[in-house]
Amino acid sequence: MYSTSQLDVPAAGPVDGQRESTRDRVLQVVLTQGPVSAARVGELLGLTAAAVRRHLDVLSEEGAVEVKLVSGNRGAGRPSRRYVVSRAGQSRLGNDYLEVAAQALHRLNQVGGADAVRSVARDRFAAVEDRYREAIGTASNLKDRTAALARVLDEEGFAASVRTVGLAANAGGRTTLKAAQICQGHCPLQDLAADFPQFCEEETELFARLLGVDVRRLSTLPTGGHVCTTHVPLGRDADQTDPTVP
Repeated sequence: MYSTSQLDVPAAGPVDGQRESTRDRVLQVVLTQGPVSAARVGELLGLTAAAVRRHLDVLSEEGAVEVKLVSGNRGAGRPSRRYVVSRAGQSRLGNDYLEVAAQALHRLNQVGGADAVRSVARDRFAAVEDRYREAIGTASNLKDRTAALARVLDEEGFAASVRTVGLAANAGGRTTLKAAQICQGHCPLQDLAADFPQFCEEETELFARLLGVDVRRLSTLPTGGHVCTTHVPLGRDADQTDPTVP
């Protein structure tokens, strides 16, 4: 967490690079937390709401973020504004492959077919699997395993986080069935996966294998989603005290 003195930039500050650095941090929070409100971004970065809105306005003008109107849980009142990273913003954050990779995959697909491409995708995620095996240690709790997987994905450049959601409530209003959602705000392989869905398919299979449960992909960046979201069933009466799973 950055302190306010590190992040809050005065409106008439002398250093443009400092303002740009703060703006990039704002963009990073939108990337990992979106859809997210300006107030929440401010809380996470120690910035005033006014300062955050100034940065978000600039990012919106540049086309790096988009505004989504989200209704409340009860559907009452005016929809609130939430920010997500746009496709242009994804490109601004960079990718870890060259255009030649796409050309090579198209050629490989012509020569070896879909199975050959799938083999490349499987090899790409082997590093994630190896790092996950090291990170998880002896943890056996599904929530701990899910949190560990998200941390590894985040370190691999996927801007990953975990959210816990309730799926059902009993007559007393207590949620009894919980699930986790692994959210990936950035995909270094997005352009490749748009042409070759084998990458998304292999990633989903990897998640299921590592976590030991059937997972379901709710949205993906290559197919137009603002985040890649994977549903992980935690089961009935899952403990919510784990601080690693917000």
